[in-house]
Amino acid sequence: MTAAQIHPTAIVAPGAVLGDKVSIGPYSIIGEHVRLGAGTRVGPHCVIDGHTTIGPDNHFYRFCSIGGIPQDKKYQGEPTTLEIGAGNTFREFVTVNIGTAQDVGATRLGDDNWIMAYVHIAHDCQLGSHIVMANSVQLAGHIHIGDWAIVGGLSAVHQFVRIGAHTMIGGTSSVRQDVPPYVIGAGDSFRPVGINSEGLSRRGFTAADIQVLKDAYKILYRRKLDVEQAIQALAALQADHPAEAPAVQTLLDFLRASNRGIARP
Repeated sequence: MTAAQIHPTAIVAPGAVLGDKVSIGPYSIIGEHVRLGAGTRVGPHCVIDGHTTIGPDNHFYRFCSIGGIPQDKKYQGEPTTLEIGAGNTFREFVTVNIGTAQDVGATRLGDDNWIMAYVHIAHDCQLGSHIVMANSVQLAGHIHIGDWAIVGGLSAVHQFVRIGAHTMIGGTSSVRQDVPPYVIGAGDSFRPVGINSEGLSRRGFTAADIQVLKDAYKILYRRKLDVEQAIQALAALQADHPAEAPAVQTLLDFLRASNRGIARP
């Protein structure tokens, strides 16, 4: 086992737990309730505090603020948490807050996410894995983002919005309603324009999968159906294409769980 490498100017609270080969850069501060997984690197001038658990092989660049209290006036000091998986990258000035008692009490990020400079991830956000968020993306509280989503720079997402897996949101977008899986679009307000075909192809979706999802997009957005009618039509589409059923099921599950309504063209 290799001891953590801690710069002499860093401050690590006695209760902090540091895994094998963790490194802490100059002037960084690690709080007493923080756990850092093996191989995680913390750059200079970072603060990681709160009840925060971080998995292995994460990289926090300079000036990150991780595990801070929520920017929510209802927060009364409850021991809520932040949970971060493995292999994530957090660039300069990223801020991630712990959860609140009004939600599940935890902010969570999965694995292999690429979080660029000045991104803010507010309390109770639930992020999957392999997500890319470009510079200055701002997430309000209680937002859910699925695996492989891409959010362009300077975009803002309203609280409680859900963004589905494999979506692609163009830069400077304002997202006020739910964005279904597989959708690509942009704008203020966000407007869907089609299916993220290129991204799906790169991730191993078959040509048949992509064609069925294009048909699903037309059902959802071109037939002037309400969401309940679209769900019925998508279920019929799924029944006609059993090999592509899992891809359609992801879309159906998302629509059935949507509370804010979906973004429209």
